[in-house]
Amino acid sequence: MLTTTLWAAQIVLALFFLFAALPKIAGRGIDRWAGFDDLPRSIVVLTGIVELVAPFALVLPLLLGAFEWTTPLAAAGLAVVTLMASGFHVRAGEWLPALETALWAALAGAVAVGRWDLLATGPHLDADLLVPVIGLVMVALTINLVAIFRGPAPSRSATAEPAAR
Repeated sequence: MLTTTLWAAQIVLALFFLFAALPKIAGRGIDRWAGFDDLPRSIVVLTGIVELVAPFALVLPLLLGAFEWTTPLAAAGLAVVTLMASGFHVRAGEWLPALETALWAALAGAVAVGRWDLLATGPHLDADLLVPVIGLVMVALTINLVAIFRGPAPSRSATAEPAAR
């Protein structure tokens, strides 16, 4: 059950971050993502590259049967990147995106812990605890994404200062 749950979470993470990376690297559609207006383009591109490499590191090692240790490291890296993004959203007062990024970080962290536990020989978390945690985080992410996409998108003209007359 734990392996199936981890695979489901890894696939969700991989797909999300694969599609999240593309606008950051290409520079198109980035205006739909909150919080990138204040960052230098080089940091946005670097974040996009990390988010493009991580999905492959989440899935390929386990499919190939080699370098399995990269999976928990990729998940931990995604957790760190998304927690930093959550901090940017909190600073900007963007509470719903802050919650969303914190939930993605929680899911990535749960995958990191779960995969590391399956690889490591030391103490670990029981599957009876980790499976429900991953399930709850995925449900919370789904609810949060529905709330974000159902709400009206903020207009740039509404937030911009009126032109001087």
